[in-house]
Amino acid sequence: MLLYKQKKNQAAKGKRFLINITVRGSAGPIRFVVSEDDLVVTVLDNALKQYAREGRLPVLGSDINSFMLYCPVSETEAISPWMTIGSVGFRNFGMCKKPQTEKDKVIGNGVDGGGDKSPLDKAVTDPRKGGSGNWKAWFNKSLNLKISSH
Repeated sequence: MLLYKQKKNQAAKGKRFLINITVRGSAGPIRFVVSEDDLVVTVLDNALKQYAREGRLPVLGSDINSFMLYCPVSETEAISPWMTIGSVGFRNFGMCKKPQTEKDKVIGNGVDGGGDKSPLDKAVTDPRKGGSGNWKAWFNKSLNLKISSH
């Protein structure tokens, strides 16, 4: 009798199924079990946590608002974050960062009219220096140091 009640509670909870989420630039898909009633935003959050837990590269961060989930069949449209994952009808998904809007690009580059860039920003983004050449020079120099033996 007790087993019957547990099965009844599980049925009320919703069906569970395995999904695959392929992250652009990563080696392979992330796999985990979801309920068909889970929202897409919850699935994105779980995917980012699983990705970080596995120590995958490239490092993505944890801001779910900057990512979108899409079906590989129709890559042109992102799935609404407020849909349930079971209503989509697929079990294989893709995940990538949302494209930046023009406003985000302007603010991100320090051209928002708030003054000049800091000297550190200029050193990192100066095209004459090749972007991140400072740390490369330091790294190469530190490798060339010879350790004298006694």
